Amino acid sequence: MSKTIIKPTSSLEKVLSGEELDFNDGLELMKDENLFLLGAAADKLRKELIGNNVSFVSSYYLNYTNICVASCQLCAFYRKEKDLDSYTLSPEQIVKRAEIAVNDLGATELHIVGGFNAKLGLEYYENMFKLIKLKFPKIVIKALTPAEIFFISKVTRNSVKEVLVRLKESGLDALPGGGAEIFNKQTRDKIVIGKCSGDEWLDTVFQAHNLGLKGNCTMLFGHIEKPEDIVDHIIKLRDLNKKTNGFTTFIPLKFSLENTELEKQHTLISESPSTYDLRIIAVSRLLFYTALKNISVYWVALGKKLAQVALCYGGSDLVGTAFSEEIFKAAGKSNQTSVQELKFLIKEIGRNPVRRDTFFNIIG
Repeated sequence: MSKTIIKPTSSLEKVLSGEELDFNDGLELMKDENLFLLGAAADKLRKELIGNNVSFVSSYYLNYTNICVASCQLCAFYRKEKDLDSYTLSPEQIVKRAEIAVNDLGATELHIVGGFNAKLGLEYYENMFKLIKLKFPKIVIKALTPAEIFFISKVTRNSVKEVLVRLKESGLDALPGGGAEIFNKQTRDKIVIGKCSGDEWLDTVFQAHNLGLKGNCTMLFGHIEKPEDIVDHIIKLRDLNKKTNGFTTFIPLKFSLENTELEKQHTLISESPSTYDLRIIAVSRLLFYTALKNISVYWVALGKKLAQVALCYGGSDLVGTAFSEEIFKAAGKSNQTSVQELKFLIKEIGRNPVRRDTFFNIIG
């Protein structure tokens, strides 16, 4: 009996020979039946770009409010002001959380995001950052997604640039990449209500990068998106990073269904299968090619065991410890880990764990 020879697709041949992929190539990879070959190609490129290291940061997640004027179908975190479990932390309460992060947990990064609370002025955020920096001048404040920045500019009637400049002067060091969700307008309008458009998100990031504020970028997958949406989203991020070189990593975020409107309305009855999740990681690595070195695997959303597999499908970073993460927790995802456990997960698959800072400088 003759053996079946599996040949790589033309798109895989293209990227492995050193060419950047276009939209049609990406679509071909999204539909390629041979997931294992796809993963092997992505892992080969990962090794060429990064080597055998897997990085992570010691981060503490701090959600300053869950009150949100938006009502996104995909979110289990937001509350309305009248809800009994709604909250907004005072700057002093936030500093106390920062003390726990730095003194007790050894965090080098504060990841600060929240809902769209229309009652919070720009001064609220300025005071928050100033107080944190006064107490912990060396801590990196990675705060306020581009979607939050855009919302703050509208509520306070300041330009996006003015908001960014004032917050940077107050102690903001970097931006997290949330709020990107999926850029395609038709799909986005079905899952995002009351949030900036994809183009507005990209423009906000462009302005932040021009001011020296770097950060990660994200994409939410595993909901109602189409393969075309995935490819379009990644290429738009890739094109922006070619202009600014401001992204530190790309984090594909697996959608968590529990407690969301998409679950309650039976729009979706289950989350995406693991094979699809791995495909997204691999395609992300191959599409970004050399335009972005790092592809992060968010273990909170994927689970720790699948995260290990994803590190063999093009992933090179485990994001971080995510101490006190609340957004995915609200959607039913366990989020407990430690530096020691992350090191073990990485060593278990034969890779080298390295601690990094927010900007991917190795610190240990």
